[in-house]
Amino acid sequence: MNAVEAQASSIPSIQSGSYPLRTGNLLRPLVDSGPTFRRLCEAIDHAQHSVWLAVTFIDPEFQMPDNRGTIFDVLDRAAARGLDVRVLFWRPLEQSSRYGKTFAGTPEDHARLRARNVSFKARWDCAIDRFVQHQKFWLMDAGAESETAFIGGINPTFGCFEPGHDGVGHRHDFYVEVTGPCCSDVHHNFVQRWNGASERNKTDGRWNNDDGDRLPFPVRISASRGASVVQIQRNMHAGLYDERTPTPDGFAYDLSKGERSITDQYLLAIAAARHSIYIENQALPVPDIARPLEQALKRGVEIVMLAPTEPEDPYGQWRRDPTKQGLFDHIDALGQYANFTLTGIAGRTAEGTRSSVYVHSKIMLIDDEWATLGSCNLHSNSLFGHGELNATVWDRNMVRALRCRLLSEHLDEDTAQLESKAALRLFRRIAQENTAQLKLGRYDWQGLAISLDPTTYGSTRTL
Repeated sequence: MNAVEAQASSIPSIQSGSYPLRTGNLLRPLVDSGPTFRRLCEAIDHAQHSVWLAVTFIDPEFQMPDNRGTIFDVLDRAAARGLDVRVLFWRPLEQSSRYGKTFAGTPEDHARLRARNVSFKARWDCAIDRFVQHQKFWLMDAGAESETAFIGGINPTFGCFEPGHDGVGHRHDFYVEVTGPCCSDVHHNFVQRWNGASERNKTDGRWNNDDGDRLPFPVRISASRGASVVQIQRNMHAGLYDERTPTPDGFAYDLSKGERSITDQYLLAIAAARHSIYIENQALPVPDIARPLEQALKRGVEIVMLAPTEPEDPYGQWRRDPTKQGLFDHIDALGQYANFTLTGIAGRTAEGTRSSVYVHSKIMLIDDEWATLGSCNLHSNSLFGHGELNATVWDRNMVRALRCRLLSEHLDEDTAQLESKAALRLFRRIAQENTAQLKLGRYDWQGLAISLDPTTYGSTRTL
């Protein structure tokens, strides 16, 4: 499928955004943190020129797999090899200071950098109000022949887990490795953010660079590597950046007014779905997304949504508050349709029982031909306020293979011979059967998936 065919596909692309459709990309899905960080370390080891990354939540003592040391150890070793290593850290404001563990550039953080004699470069970047700089990506060898990008939602804050979900506290998560022309847009995005980072002019807002350290924008497109059509899409709040240098073979985009290409693409894709929508997301959809999902259900589209079995607060607190039940009407409405399945996953414990697996991935697959993969949740902050980055893909072979891989992990069932709608119906049946076994106190059931009741989700513990 080329860019013209993608435009003519049953899943249309957005008409406005910073980055165009790019043909010739190769994508490699990375499921869960252990395989993801192992592959990232391999890519860093093979990098020849640069390692650039943007992080939101981070523990500087986060241990990389295979005894490689902390994430800072890995970055320092890359810098010691002469690579240009740069990190964009998010600096929270007071309104967003309690979301999770960050490296915010506090006096204690700078003392840690001095004590380590850290040699990589860093800048801090704020969002607006309660919002977050939520983009999570790595870019190796920007602009070089070996350029490789990694886009997803995994935070270097929890231990590296392997597939299998047999440990208490496991998190199911996702990244995608990308090579090809769309890497030039990830490159452009990093340069735009580095040069315009909000704290770059403050002495505590940068490390190992000064405010005159500006990166040049990419001037050519990376070489073709595969068959996937990909568009890099962003959500960005207005008022953060005013640089309008276009991406190679692109058009100048006025980012000072903000960008909502991920949100716009979600809405276009859901409205075009004909057979199936498979979602993995940390957050249940807000009304702006739930309403088009309901319209898809009315058209007969099969929808499976994988979410955390036990939602994080404040969702759980609100669900248990009788005065806030109106907030969940749109979720309850979806649950009235037999072709909507809300599910969680539960891994085996050493004692032979099951424990909840926290779903942190942010992906959507439609009709086995389209997918969006990245950092964007389905809650209002991600859709309308946070800075986010997704890779959106038109590639039937790649999307179908990813659907089969994820369902194999969650169901312990090969769905390669099934079309997407039948595969999601199978998902529903297995999840419902597993929930029936769970209610009987039985834990030796197939796969990991369990069905959840949308009308009570979050009000009581499932496991």
